[in-house]
Amino acid sequence: MAGDDGEPSLVRPYTLTAGRTDSQVRLPLEAAVGAVTSAQPPAWPAGDVRSQIFTLCAARPSVAEIAAYLSLPLGVARVLVGDLVVQGYVQVHAPLGEAATADERRELIGRTLRGLRAL
Repeated sequence: MAGDDGEPSLVRPYTLTAGRTDSQVRLPLEAAVGAVTSAQPPAWPAGDVRSQIFTLCAARPSVAEIAAYLSLPLGVARVLVGDLVVQGYVQVHAPLGEAATADERRELIGRTLRGLRAL
């Protein structure tokens, strides 16, 4: 969404969070977010960003990727994803632990970088 002067407006995305800038849930940018398969999302209005996030989460994107795919500021994406976690629609999968292989670590770094570049 652009303002009168042609510059992108950041006001609208922050209205999606009611001005909140912090998530109730710890959400590292690289954390994968997956849809809870047993959760039935409410009948959100057509094009609602929560529905878009829920749909994206079928592929377990990172928080950074969600922000990039939806062209949202990272802070807004974190708040919205955090809300969906609290409501039980999506779950955060912990980033790789000590036992992760080098290939898993490379894949995570690559996905995170792609998401960040797309922002």
